[in-house]
Amino acid sequence: MSMVMSNPRNMKSDYEAGGRPLSGRKVLAMMVGFFLFVGAVNGVMIYKALNTFSGEVVARPYERGLAYNRDIAHAREQAMRDWKVDARLSRLATGETEIRVVARDGDGADVSGAQMTALFAAPADLSKDVRVKLEQTAPGRYAGKAAIPAGQRDLVLTASRGGDEVFRSKNRIDVE
Repeated sequence: MSMVMSNPRNMKSDYEAGGRPLSGRKVLAMMVGFFLFVGAVNGVMIYKALNTFSGEVVARPYERGLAYNRDIAHAREQAMRDWKVDARLSRLATGETEIRVVARDGDGADVSGAQMTALFAAPADLSKDVRVKLEQTAPGRYAGKAAIPAGQRDLVLTASRGGDEVFRSKNRIDVE
C-alpha cells in the first residue's frame, strides 16, 4: 500500500516567515570562528604546558642517568671516609631558617676547610629549591641562613675540597 500526497501545500513546515536563511557566507563564518576558537584554546594549552611544572625532579635527568656508575664510585669513596655530619635547623625571628652543621671524620676529628652547601629541594618542583652556601664558623662547624618556606624538603648537604665533591647526604625533612 502506497500513500500518495495529493496536496503538498497543506504540509506542515518548520520554516518561519521573516527568518534569515542560512547562507554560504554564514556557514563559512561559523566554520572559521570555530577553528579560530580551537586554535586559541590550543595556544593557551601549549603556553601552560611549557611554562608550568616540567615533571623533572632532578636537573638534567639524562646526564644524571649516564653518570650513575660514577655516583656509585663516589658513594663508596665517601663510605670509606666515614664522616659523621649532624645538621640542625632553627627558625629565626626574621623568618629565615638557620642551618648549623657539625662535621667530623671517621676518627672523630673536626672536618675543616671544606666548601659546604645545603640544598633545600622541593620534592616535586625544581623552581622552589633554595641553595645555601654554608660558612665555616669554627673547626668542623658550618652555618648559613635563608628564607625557606615551611613544608617538606629534601635536605642535600654537599662538601667539596679543591673542586671535588667529598661528601653528599640527602634526607627528607620538615621545615617548620
